[in-house]
Amino acid sequence: MNHQHKEVTSTQPYEFKTRSRMIAGIMIIIGLVAVVAQFATHYNQTWPNLLMNNYYFMLMALGATFFLAIQYVAEVGWSAVIKRVLEAMSQYLFVAGAIMVLIVFFGGHHLYHWMNPEITDPKSPEYDAIIAGKSGFLNVPFFWIRLVAYFIIWCGFAFIFRKNSLKMDAELGSAVDSYNANKRFAAAFLVLFAITSSTMSWDFVMSIETHWFSTLFGWYTFAGMFITCLSILAFTVGFLKSKGYLPEVTENHIQDIGKFMFAFSIFWTYLWFAQFMLIWYANIPEEITYFMLRQDHYRTMWIAAFLINFICPFIILMTRDAKRKIKLLMSMSVLLFIGHWMDTYIMVIPGSMALHSHEGHPLIGTVGWMEIGTTIGFLGLFMYMVQHHLSKAPLVIKNHPMMEESLHHVL
Repeated sequence: MNHQHKEVTSTQPYEFKTRSRMIAGIMIIIGLVAVVAQFATHYNQTWPNLLMNNYYFMLMALGATFFLAIQYVAEVGWSAVIKRVLEAMSQYLFVAGAIMVLIVFFGGHHLYHWMNPEITDPKSPEYDAIIAGKSGFLNVPFFWIRLVAYFIIWCGFAFIFRKNSLKMDAELGSAVDSYNANKRFAAAFLVLFAITSSTMSWDFVMSIETHWFSTLFGWYTFAGMFITCLSILAFTVGFLKSKGYLPEVTENHIQDIGKFMFAFSIFWTYLWFAQFMLIWYANIPEEITYFMLRQDHYRTMWIAAFLINFICPFIILMTRDAKRKIKLLMSMSVLLFIGHWMDTYIMVIPGSMALHSHEGHPLIGTVGWMEIGTTIGFLGLFMYMVQHHLSKAPLVIKNHPMMEESLHHVL
């Protein structure tokens, strides 16, 4: 038996123990209690809070699907030993899609001002000429068509990638064929992803503040999505290694993940600054209201999110040695998870709460135990789904054509 075969078969499926199930279950229950309490106490923030959290965890799953597709199209070898983690993360898209449908169906009119039919009716006192001018894109039937199309596309490709990956375990002779099939599907996915990743950010988030627009918003959302995906990937890999799994993953693989985290944190910072600076410099009324609302009422969180998401990875992950330390990378993952949660909060909550202004004074969102509890619930659901899918197949693809290269990956 050669060394490669011993290494690969030494990794078994993740054992999803009762204790882990209970922890995830308790977190989900906390989330449900928080949502019910929020509906009962400050109803106006409940739907925005649900949208924000579902959107945030949806981005992690979508980012994992994107990163997985990149590995296939580029025929990358080093990542073969971590692909099953990406696959498990991507399967959460099915849950996110179902929740998004429920949120929009029951709470869409609380979130999206443009869904009010009187807004585009010239005879109505609530008529808004700017929103009416965008009604060719922002109308309820077309919005639903896009929403359903997004998740059919994303979930469909996540399912295909997983299915062909499992074939590599079961059929030694057809492993190359399954790999090549995923490579072809990944190329098609990336074309569709390039379109849908931008338009979904317009639909789910930017259309909350319908008058506002930013040509950088799709890129900005993409950068945040990819960083949170990488953070969860790093933390999950570190967690699995701490439990004795993934002996194939070495410091070299960890460093590659760390390099991506560092690089895209800088990219996110560039987009954050570029979006702010261009809008500030142009001083167009329809644009500056976005930042005025956040500076006037959410300044602490707005600035804190920037500092956490830029300063922390810039200082801590700059050196080569830092990127090779899994515990340090896991700690940075937690910081970035919090920082980008705050950034997502800033994108969603201020605008959706401002819709419920009273006498010109915007309703201000809060962060209390109910808001945090909702996030804990979504995190528990995400953890449950990822661990469930990690337990359904070996943690390393047995017959992956690039496995030998991955096992001997050295930086």
